[in-house]
Amino acid sequence: MRDFPSCFGENGVQIADASSSSSSSGVPTTTSTNRNAQNLVTCVYQCKLHSSCFTITTTWTKTIMGQGLSVEIDDSSTQSHCKLEIKPWLFSKRRGFKTLEMGSNSIDVFWDLSSAKFGSSPEPIEGFYFAITVNQELILLLGDMEKEVYKKMNHVIATSPNAVFVSKKEHVFGKKAYATTAQFCGKGQVHDILIECDTISTNDPCLLIRIDGKVVLQVKRLRWKFRGNCTILIDGLPVEVYWDVYGWFFGNFMGNAVFLFQTCLSAEKLWGLDDSVMSWSTSLVKSQGLGFSLVLCAWKNE
Repeated sequence: MRDFPSCFGENGVQIADASSSSSSSGVPTTTSTNRNAQNLVTCVYQCKLHSSCFTITTTWTKTIMGQGLSVEIDDSSTQSHCKLEIKPWLFSKRRGFKTLEMGSNSIDVFWDLSSAKFGSSPEPIEGFYFAITVNQELILLLGDMEKEVYKKMNHVIATSPNAVFVSKKEHVFGKKAYATTAQFCGKGQVHDILIECDTISTNDPCLLIRIDGKVVLQVKRLRWKFRGNCTILIDGLPVEVYWDVYGWFFGNFMGNAVFLFQTCLSAEKLWGLDDSVMSWSTSLVKSQGLGFSLVLCAWKNE
């Protein structure tokens, strides 16, 4: 088995929050960990425009103050960076437009979340759009209101965005079950993911992972197999699944487990591009050519 922690380290998806507080021993305290384990979904997209490669990171949040969104845009060709904060909607409009300058590029950000529908996640499900243009060329379009986007941006050059969804990190909460959704291949099917594990009422916990209701992974004697990995098939693609549930059994109260779903397709294959135009963000593997990575931090609500 490959070393599980290494896939989240320097050459993998970073799972630690920079804002997390720690005790003097370096282990996050129960209070600080619980506070930082707020509803949070971070998505990373790679977008190519002419000779430039942009990394766009969206972070959807939900707090007692409302729901918010932050966006970071990096241009690898010029090493330039810009950031936009859409504060919790209790104090901010749910639709808007913002122009940002990033090096020699003019960035326009459009959003309409006034009719957005949500599930348990802070990321909207439908009834919204979020779009980004660079020098009046569309590079990213999220949501199901495509017609409204183009009406709003009538000056935008008619191009189809080629963004590749490369990474998603989410905090999920539950007692025995933890649910989310993921799209593992381009514009492919959105799958329901359910992780089930009862660590309280049984002496021999078993880990189950279901994709669209079908069991794709079962781990028995979990106390002895609290870290591991295996390969499953989703949409005909091999997906490596890593799990680390040490925190559920041996960590502090309210400890979390970590799950990683990692496709084996490279972004070069998704784009059909040369290595010369690829520039990964620090959270993605450069050498292994990963396609899509889903990181779930599963917190127990006892």
